Amino acid sequence: LNGLPSEENPYLFNGDFVDRGSFSVEVILTLFALKCMCPSAIYLARGNHESRSMNKIYGFEGEVRSKLSEKFVELFAEVFCCLPLAHVINQKVFVVHGGLFSVDGVKLSDIKAVDRFCEPPEEGLMCELLWSDPQPFPGRGPSKRGVGLSFGADVTRKFLQDNNLDLIVRSHEVKDEGYEIEHDGKLITIFSAPNYCDQMGNKGAYIRFEAPDLKPNIVTFSAVPHPDVKPMAYANNFLRMFQ
Repeated sequence: LNGLPSEENPYLFNGDFVDRGSFSVEVILTLFALKCMCPSAIYLARGNHESRSMNKIYGFEGEVRSKLSEKFVELFAEVFCCLPLAHVINQKVFVVHGGLFSVDGVKLSDIKAVDRFCEPPEEGLMCELLWSDPQPFPGRGPSKRGVGLSFGADVTRKFLQDNNLDLIVRSHEVKDEGYEIEHDGKLITIFSAPNYCDQMGNKGAYIRFEAPDLKPNIVTFSAVPHPDVKPMAYANNFLRMFQ
């Protein structure tokens, strides 16, 4: 739909490359191959599922064991700890998998100073970047996930002002149309997996940013057929009971 990655057509993928179906190995190896082929054409952000604890439960670890070997379980765990936690496009658009923070005044320099080469902790800036979600009312509230927090339009506005940014783009939540615009147009959730886990019936979407104005152009698309493998075929046995 959008052409292959190149220096003239760079891509940023916003986390959760694995655990979201039964072709995670193929997805992540394709992304890594493209990164090796042209490093400046593809950027990969960490999501909350690029972690040992999630991979153990939601299927990636079992899939890697089945298709590759135990050694690759360790290699993937190691490389996931190298993925960046956030990106800034042209000093104007902040891109992160989850969301914002339990405290005001966080600067881009604070995010850059986080030691990301570890498994995600259960609190603090790194955890909140990977796990938080927007909420429709002001202020902050507890997360429906039990990790991270919910944050309102006022929190979004202050973070953008403090860092001289125009927009936040995040993922982390399935959306019927593949995207949702919130917080007075200052926050976009983008979700690129159509018919999530073969059962949600949602569209997928991506955003094209054109310099110099970086106006977000959202493109939606529908799912296409895939080989007949159940979406959680490699998941922990306890989870498979609910499929």
